Amino acid sequence: MGDTTHWREQREGGGRFALQLILALALHGGRRFARLLLYPITLYYFLRRGAERRASRQYLARALGRPPGVWAMLRQFHGYAATTLDRVFLLVRGERGFHIEVEGLAELERRLDEGRGVLLIGSHQGSFEALRAVSTRHPSAQLRVVLDKGKTPIMTELLEALAPDVGKAVIDASRGGAHVVLAAAEACRQGAMVALLADRAGEHEAQRSVDFLGAPAPLPVGPWLLANALQVPVLLCFGLYLGGNRYRLVFEPFADPVAIPRDQRGPALDMLLARYAARLEHYVRVVPYNWFNFHDFWAAGESADPGVTPNRAA
Repeated sequence: MGDTTHWREQREGGGRFALQLILALALHGGRRFARLLLYPITLYYFLRRGAERRASRQYLARALGRPPGVWAMLRQFHGYAATTLDRVFLLVRGERGFHIEVEGLAELERRLDEGRGVLLIGSHQGSFEALRAVSTRHPSAQLRVVLDKGKTPIMTELLEALAPDVGKAVIDASRGGAHVVLAAAEACRQGAMVALLADRAGEHEAQRSVDFLGAPAPLPVGPWLLANALQVPVLLCFGLYLGGNRYRLVFEPFADPVAIPRDQRGPALDMLLARYAARLEHYVRVVPYNWFNFHDFWAAGESADPGVTPNRAA
């Protein structure tokens, strides 16, 4: 259906100079001024990126239950641009200038107080960067974020230049599964939070199909194998963008711990993925324009057995 190019092959939006210019204008002109620039930028990328338009139309038709108009698609594109811009201000200035409401913070704090570490599993909805708001509300909590630096190298480089300490806290997924497992395990031993997104698979990452918005969609199994290896409390985390300067950060208990028996690996993974997909779909229905997977999400993916699992790597 449509363009089935893998999401990793999609080019990064904007060159180095363009991104540097936008960041400079944002930091010197302020967030209110920078948000005015988002309208022509959104229109430019909407007109230039045909694959992303097709993906937006496909997704919104499922989420809204009707064919989307151009305005609905532009709204999704603008939401992505707005949350990307807000990453800069959240990294550099923290919560200042934002209204971030948090649900489930008491549960997260209770788990952190146990000292075993916590695995936070999120999605490409809204802004995962809003998670850093927890650092100001629970200063003793360390946060390590699993990110693939190879996907958007220019943006990653610029953001790390703005906030070097944040860059040091990243676990680079492009270095391979063994590195991620070992780094995450060490962080948990120190009582830290380890956060990652679980709704987008790498090009050669094992996946399994699960029902999502009325059709089978491939989801990666790696995050759940990591959870099984770490044996720490797992919470779902959603940083929902509500428009303007408002975000809602939601923490939901999921499992303590995740258990994947070797002789029941397939059924156990299917159950975990189905539960995750159900919560994902819930929040997609609540804020449909927050979804930022601009590729054919329902394209058939690899569904082979995971093979060497993070359990063994650990």
